[in-house]
Amino acid sequence: MRFLHTMLRVGNLQRSIDFYTQVLGMQLLRTSENPEYRYSLAFLGFEGGNPAQAELELTYNWDVDSYELGTAYGHIALGVPDAYAACEAIRAAGGNVTREAGPVKGGTTVIAFVTDPDGYKIELIQRADDHAHGQGLR
Repeated sequence: MRFLHTMLRVGNLQRSIDFYTQVLGMQLLRTSENPEYRYSLAFLGFEGGNPAQAELELTYNWDVDSYELGTAYGHIALGVPDAYAACEAIRAAGGNVTREAGPVKGGTTVIAFVTDPDGYKIELIQRADDHAHGQGLR
């Protein structure tokens, strides 16, 4: 088995594409429209997505502009070479940093949290091996 994608329902597809590409540095990989069933899809990711990395599927159900996120959803995690610099870049691009970069409670790993336009949480985890990838958050 291989991890392919995570799907999030969004209230405004272009707003979400702009956030994930312009604020988080993902690439828009492909889109599709399904007029019969009234939904649109956008797949985003780093390094061209599959098979190198899993993708993010954004689903826009026409005529639905918001969702209840519920209490079960946690977050998406992204590895970054420098969480402090990533927070600065995200804030400068208009993103919402909800937990500043710093050590996780009870540990030494540096993390931060941001939210996307629909309120989904995204954790940034500082990892030395993510220096090699060179794409996305810096």
